[in-house]
Amino acid sequence: MAQILIVDDDHQLRMSFERLLAAEGYDVRAASSGEAGIDAVREAMPDVVVMDVRMPGISGLEAYAAMREIEPRLPVIIMTAYGTTDMAIEATKMGAYDYILKPFDIPETLRLIDKAVAAARSMRARVAVGEEDAATAAADAIIGKSPAMQELYKAIGRAAPTDATVLVRGESGTGKELVARAVYQHSNRADKPFLVINCVAIPETLLESELFGYEKGAFTGASGRKVGKIEQANHGTVFLDEIGDMPLPIQAKILRLLQEQNVERLGGRQVIPVDVRIIAATNRDLEEAVRRGQFREDLYYRLKVVTLSMPPLRERPGDIALLVRYFLSRFAKDMGQVDPGVSPAALEFLTAQPWPGTVRDLGTTVKKALIFNLGAPLGLDEVRKALGQPLRNEAGSQAEAGEALSRLIRRELASGRESLFEDLMDRFGQQVIREALDATGGNRTQAARLLGLSRPTLLAKIEKYGQRIESRVRPADS
Repeated sequence: MAQILIVDDDHQLRMSFERLLAAEGYDVRAASSGEAGIDAVREAMPDVVVMDVRMPGISGLEAYAAMREIEPRLPVIIMTAYGTTDMAIEATKMGAYDYILKPFDIPETLRLIDKAVAAARSMRARVAVGEEDAATAAADAIIGKSPAMQELYKAIGRAAPTDATVLVRGESGTGKELVARAVYQHSNRADKPFLVINCVAIPETLLESELFGYEKGAFTGASGRKVGKIEQANHGTVFLDEIGDMPLPIQAKILRLLQEQNVERLGGRQVIPVDVRIIAATNRDLEEAVRRGQFREDLYYRLKVVTLSMPPLRERPGDIALLVRYFLSRFAKDMGQVDPGVSPAALEFLTAQPWPGTVRDLGTTVKKALIFNLGAPLGLDEVRKALGQPLRNEAGSQAEAGEALSRLIRRELASGRESLFEDLMDRFGQQVIREALDATGGNRTQAARLLGLSRPTLLAKIEKYGQRIESRVRPADS
């Protein structure tokens, strides 16, 4: 559960934030002054800080500077009233993640906090490279021992300590962001910010201002200055995901950044020097895009100083068994289960698949099969069902599932634990609720209807199980 620290001298505002963020599944802490906020960061590092700029004692700007000394990668969102935006902008230039204006737009504030939490995770969650033991694998790991993966590990090790621009190539879902994060985490800039910009997810009209910022009056609605992500990441690393889809005019500005190490905000004339390392990724054929005039040739050569290629799963079938065991260990831990293992027949079946898809698809298949697993090793029918393939024998599958459930109950009965019945009912109920929420995209009202429960009853069970709702609750579900 991500932890958010709220720093503000306004007691009512702190309480409002605590209720709002707790309802979204965050662990919330609060501090009433900049000094108390600094102490809170020292005591237990939060994932994100949301802090006012004007407080008794030291200012939010001074508090941010002290927090940055403790942890330069800590995302800090500055809160400000309209009359104090200059201070917030100054904090952003120093590296603060972003700022929000009072009064708050709640959905926009939640989206910003979600993004900051994701940024914190990108910077701090270690990516294990070449991890083969599923029991000791990190939450994020690049798994495989095939020759192609061994070459990739060597290339990461050689490229990471340099400041060379890196281009990561591979199909969608192969793990390009993991490669980029591994390069960052093994670089000399690992203690500096790492910001991810998805060139497809951000509309073209907003991408340029997101990257380079703007000055007041640069366009309709530009009521003040905004610092861009590249300027904000000074001395750190910027990961440009799906750069092959970046519009040509913005490509020209990225080229200038790589050549001259400076940027200009939209509507501004000041040349701002920056020191950032660029890591880019794409699933497109850039050579073909250059021939078609869709991608600048000069930028292409600037980007491919070092090229790292993530091979698709179908080209490394020998890694499938390692990946299945890794995903089982990871997802079982996430679900609060014991890793059930996988039967030889299921593993053989998964390894024999043509896998036109990706590592992400394999992980999804394993997770689907695990959700309704009842403690026995993952079987062939569970895997077939997860892949949407017909079962060998429906009656036989039901009999096997019943036998697996019986084995689980007998094993638990032998443990001699107290409250065994309630524990088993809670375990099964938690699985059913998680699946219903997943099926409805996190909409608790629809999940309750699907399960034949009242909404208050469902909420009470979620609270009882301590279950975190990963999916964003839809506005209609408020």
